[in-house]
Amino acid sequence: MLKPAALVAVTLAAVAGSAATVPQALPEWSLKVDEVPSPAGPNSALPQLTASGRGLVLSWVEENGTQATLKYSERTSGRWSPARAAASGTNWFVNWADVPSVVRLDNGTLVAHWLQKSANATYAYDVKLSHSTDEGKTWSAPFQPHNDGTRTEHGFASLFQMPGGGLGLVWLDGRAMASAGSSHASGDMSLRFGSFGTDWRQSAERAIDTRVCECCPTAVAVTSEGPIVAYRDRSPKEVRDIYIARLENGAWTAGSPVHADGWRLNACPVNGPSLSARRRDVAVAWFTGAGDKPRAFAAFSTDAGRTFGRPIRLDDEASLGRVDVELLPDGAAAAAYVEFGSQTAQFRIRRVTRDGNRSAPVTISGIAGNRSGGYPRMASTPGELVFAWTDRQAGSQVHTAVAIIR
Repeated sequence: MLKPAALVAVTLAAVAGSAATVPQALPEWSLKVDEVPSPAGPNSALPQLTASGRGLVLSWVEENGTQATLKYSERTSGRWSPARAAASGTNWFVNWADVPSVVRLDNGTLVAHWLQKSANATYAYDVKLSHSTDEGKTWSAPFQPHNDGTRTEHGFASLFQMPGGGLGLVWLDGRAMASAGSSHASGDMSLRFGSFGTDWRQSAERAIDTRVCECCPTAVAVTSEGPIVAYRDRSPKEVRDIYIARLENGAWTAGSPVHADGWRLNACPVNGPSLSARRRDVAVAWFTGAGDKPRAFAAFSTDAGRTFGRPIRLDDEASLGRVDVELLPDGAAAAAYVEFGSQTAQFRIRRVTRDGNRSAPVTISGIAGNRSGGYPRMASTPGELVFAWTDRQAGSQVHTAVAIIR
């Protein structure tokens, strides 16, 4: 499932040896970033940020021996609420890139998802869901969106509010990869969609794309015309570019590329896209290693994700990807990425506009450049950009920071 050590070494070597292409005299972004006390406890990792009408939900996982606990906190009125536990177990699949989440739906319901082992094989696990209607005091019995019964990979889920109410989600599904004695064998990984009504009866479960990259995170945003999903495709010639599909009139469109990077790779890079939407405006960010040049890009759409403008380079020298993006009130976007700088990895953001203008980068924090650093996160409220990342300098600790936006 995850990329082999040899591929990691090749990627890092390419990063270290990439030639600098630094634009001159970039305008400063007068963004003041302040670290704020994190609600996460010791041994915390795998942060995720989701937005709701009430504010932001930060979730993370705390491990104690074999016990993993999904916890969360909400940021309202400029502060984090006390941490609560959503789920816990000793049989979870805990992975640096495939992280659980907690979302709040418009009707106030909280929904949590995590990964639970279905067999002893390494990559045999299911997406589990649970919901709470009493502010997290109690949670429903776990259930799952897929009913194929295979002991294969089911993960990289993205949850979202369905138009009109209820829960939607997409995930990577390995049911076609099953074979005797193996949970990760021949066959293709698919991208699937499921939905549940407000009564929690499942209303849909079907494929969006039947051949996708095996282990890159997915992203979903909801436009004024419906949900869109971004994912890393996998062509018959092993080209792994970022694609978009849209839910229109109850059916998903065929995926189409955001940009034809032409990145051919015989392994999964474990590097997914990010999406943000405001009505018909959409921003997408992604990583590519095309041409053996590891770079991060962003692009804009004004037609709900049907078409995108030209890619805008995010990094200055070479990127590790792990991108995030948020549309800003003025139509620009804050784009986050990880870049090597001064011999260490840096979690950075910059402001980009539809016409290709970029601000100078703002460094949020140094982070571990290997898998232990995980995916840093960014999300926005009407007045704030909020950041979360994992610090591995002494144990494992999720940190948070805030920047005021106007």
